[in-house]
Amino acid sequence: MNLEVHGAFVYFTIPILGGIPITQTTVSSFLVMLAVIASSLVIRKKLKKRPDGWQVLVEKGVGMLYNMVGETMGAHNLHWTPFIGTIFLSSILGSFIGLTGFLRSSTADISCVMVWALMVSVICWYNGIKYNGFFGWLKGFTQPIAVMTPMNIISEIAQPVSMAFRHFGNVAGGGVITSILYLALSLMSSAVIKLLSAGGLVPGLISLLAGGALIIRYVIKKRGGLKLFIGIVLSLLGACAALEALGLTAKVPVLAFGIPAVLSCYFDLFSGFVQAYVFTLLTMVYIGNSCPAPETDAQGAAGK
Repeated sequence: MNLEVHGAFVYFTIPILGGIPITQTTVSSFLVMLAVIASSLVIRKKLKKRPDGWQVLVEKGVGMLYNMVGETMGAHNLHWTPFIGTIFLSSILGSFIGLTGFLRSSTADISCVMVWALMVSVICWYNGIKYNGFFGWLKGFTQPIAVMTPMNIISEIAQPVSMAFRHFGNVAGGGVITSILYLALSLMSSAVIKLLSAGGLVPGLISLLAGGALIIRYVIKKRGGLKLFIGIVLSLLGACAALEALGLTAKVPVLAFGIPAVLSCYFDLFSGFVQAYVFTLLTMVYIGNSCPAPETDAQGAAGK
């Protein structure tokens, strides 16, 4: 068994600045960006004073996003909501685009999510300088004691790295697990079909008839979902084995049907949504901590 895991495929290279590679991740990221921009323009153009249908859902989603930003970052940071929403949509759509089958999930590339994480860190550093001054920001690395300076620097470096690798690892790992399972089920299916077809036409017909009997039993009694599934698998295996024994068809990975798709619903849909939410939540927490409320600034100045 030869299982190879490759990075993003390079479609072509733009011959400037030493060569700019246009990879699968680049294409997926631009398609996501265009989808978000186009959707925003269409929604903006079709807004009504009396909302109905899709506009109600959009307004509900935007309202929930503003409430989440207000509760996590404070009401004084509501102006960050468009940025937070863009991060969330880019993340979740970047993961879902891999479900097309011919496009690669942009979040499965460490370079993509690392750029987002570095962007969040730069925003936090900018806010630190804005509210504390450059030397006040540098002074924060020596607090509470000078010995902590290396640890504080490492912490600043670890923040974007941990954010990026958490998101990338879950999305890319899910894709690898699904691929390995599909390959394992394909090999298992091939072995079973080969075993049945080795005995001639009879074993395949017996498996086909047994599976058909379970399917008919389910149709009559309308119960026994597991037996229906077993019947479908036996029928498919029997039919493929019979055709294989007659030399009419190549091996078909019957056992690989359905199961990888179910796991894909978890790794690509559920896990993609969770990772987008976690990344967005961490973004709000980090930026919120770097943007204190005006009351906090006033109290701090009074205390000094």
